[in-house]
Amino acid sequence: MKIAIHGRNFKEEAKPQIQAMFDELATRNVELQLSEAFHTFIHKAGIKKLPPVSLFSHYRDIFDASLVFSVGGDGTLLETVTYVGEREIPILGINTGTLGFLATTSPLQIKTAIDCIFNGYYSYDDRSLIRLESDRDIFDGLNFGLNEFTVTKRDTSSMIIVNTFINGEYLNSYWADGLIVATPTGSTGYSLSCGGPVVMPQTNNFIITPVSPHNLNVRPLIVSDDSIISFDIQGRGKNYLISLDSRSKVVDATVQLAVKKERFIARLMKLNGDNYLSTLRNKLNWGFDKRN
Repeated sequence: MKIAIHGRNFKEEAKPQIQAMFDELATRNVELQLSEAFHTFIHKAGIKKLPPVSLFSHYRDIFDASLVFSVGGDGTLLETVTYVGEREIPILGINTGTLGFLATTSPLQIKTAIDCIFNGYYSYDDRSLIRLESDRDIFDGLNFGLNEFTVTKRDTSSMIIVNTFINGEYLNSYWADGLIVATPTGSTGYSLSCGGPVVMPQTNNFIITPVSPHNLNVRPLIVSDDSIISFDIQGRGKNYLISLDSRSKVVDATVQLAVKKERFIARLMKLNGDNYLSTLRNKLNWGFDKRN
């Protein structure tokens, strides 16, 4: 089996579990490949006992892995999705971060998780992606995201106007600090903090959520993800910021932008007993009331 691993900084208390992960993998018939950034960090963290590994620094460098471990928080998993891309390699998120909506496996579960993987005790949770179409290459070919596309103001305190169209038909002009188009996966992220609804992962929708709209009667809107959503941005500033998940670029108002559903998916690995509703309750503290 070939396993690729990408990760970020982890807390000192997670160090024994990370070492245990490598120790366990060393006992298996596994070929390992690590991202260069993660390889550098684990050496700085004092993890010395590693099985033989190769390295990757670019999404084109990843070998034909059976699965990918994402060691970190949700931001790390979003980065891992860009490494995997259209190959749809299953991703197991090991949460050494804080919230862990996507990376739901605890470091304390690593050995159990590896046992489950080798015994087939898992399922796949396929998540739709959002794709950015533009008249120039803005994100170096990585023009897709798992959570959301966002356009926001950049260099002025005044709001921007995001004229928005669905399949070429005029929807609305959002006078706001910006606009979010989120996938169902991204509905629990930036969109939620701006008043958007939580949407179940397997629903075929996009959520259009304004960021601090000037008109209080403007509310988030759910549309089918077979829609093409396009934009014409106006404002006093000449530039604005666009983002795909955690990756951001400054562009000028002449750039033509539209988003639609990506043709491939992100395949998350889900261990037996792990389910989305339980994650919602635990991460959003639903039902945590002293009366219960």
